Amino acid sequence: MNEQIQHARQVAIEVLKPSHRHLEHGLELHASSLVFESYGFAPRAAIDGDALSAAIEAGASPAELQDRREEMMMTRMATDPAERAEFTEAWDAAGVTCIFQNAGAEGGNAPKRLIRRLAHFTFVADAMRDVVVRAAWPDDIVAAHEAGKHCFYMSANSVPMAQDWRTPDEELRYITVSFQLGHRMMHLTYNRRNLIGDGCGEASDAGLSDFGRAVVAEMNRVGVIVDIAHSGWRTSLEAAQASEKPMVASHSGCCALNEHIRCKPDEVIRAIADTGGLIGICCIPAFLGGTGDLNAFLDHIDHVAKTFGADHVAIGTDVAYTSRHNAQEHAKLPKRGTTRPRWAALWPEGSLASKPEWAERRESLAWTNWPMFTVGLVQRGYTDDDIRKILGGNVLRVAREVLNT
Repeated sequence: MNEQIQHARQVAIEVLKPSHRHLEHGLELHASSLVFESYGFAPRAAIDGDALSAAIEAGASPAELQDRREEMMMTRMATDPAERAEFTEAWDAAGVTCIFQNAGAEGGNAPKRLIRRLAHFTFVADAMRDVVVRAAWPDDIVAAHEAGKHCFYMSANSVPMAQDWRTPDEELRYITVSFQLGHRMMHLTYNRRNLIGDGCGEASDAGLSDFGRAVVAEMNRVGVIVDIAHSGWRTSLEAAQASEKPMVASHSGCCALNEHIRCKPDEVIRAIADTGGLIGICCIPAFLGGTGDLNAFLDHIDHVAKTFGADHVAIGTDVAYTSRHNAQEHAKLPKRGTTRPRWAALWPEGSLASKPEWAERRESLAWTNWPMFTVGLVQRGYTDDDIRKILGGNVLRVAREVLNT
């Protein structure tokens, strides 16, 4: 393991302080388990500083530069040998079989935006078939685990809509198109309000719209998992009440431990569990509260498992490993003037950012520390069967049930 991964692993060990017995059993259990992340990101490559600098000098627009930067971080592991090696090393260190991969656009419902990200990960899977494959069905994930490979199962951060607003059915038709292209889970909202419902950043929390109920019904029909990770509490509750299939909050936390807009109150978690669904606990210190480290993360898992049952909790880290070369590549870029605030500037304080003093705590929650998550669950007395459910069995079950496979 490289020094970045080793350092994060050591921080986690210092936080947990496991006995030799717990450490050994946890690592062995993790290595043998099918680990299915309920929402996350594949390891990110470094940008190509020279290529991006050339684009800046050629007068590329901010939107073009953003697209180029995103494409580089999502695909260079397929074209650059050094990035490929680090991508593989990080994924092997994490011991993750499958990621419910974010392959959509935050807050954007335009189909072309979703297709662009989906294309990036399709390209990587096609180019690196010896390492990672793109799973279309739950059985593909099981096959990847048995073959010792990793895989993507695609998620979208929004529901694609034609945005012509002539008939509801016309707006809904891209759900099927997106499903056929590979998306198996979709956010109803992303922090702010849309035609489906209110996001978690809306103070009004007005809930699910009539059109939103039609969206939930169509996702149920097609076989797409309803995800309310970024939805408001009322929208989340009403979506759970409307869904006839298991649905999820793929990367969230528990308001009972830290009342935060990105966490869910017990009433919502109960409604999710009643669908047969689950809540994925994330690795964002600001959302977890408390000590903001690996122990705080385990506290949230404990709360769900003890209150609602181990069948209804998973892990959706919402964090990514980024190439060690990224900082030096960024240093090659020319200095730029100020830019307009992004849309995220309108979100309530704490929606995304962590406190600077939590940087060390975040390291214990590094994506490559997945084996230490398992060690922590062993420490806390979970049975091996329940640990396997939390690590991936629950997500696999929901994936099967929503597709009726």
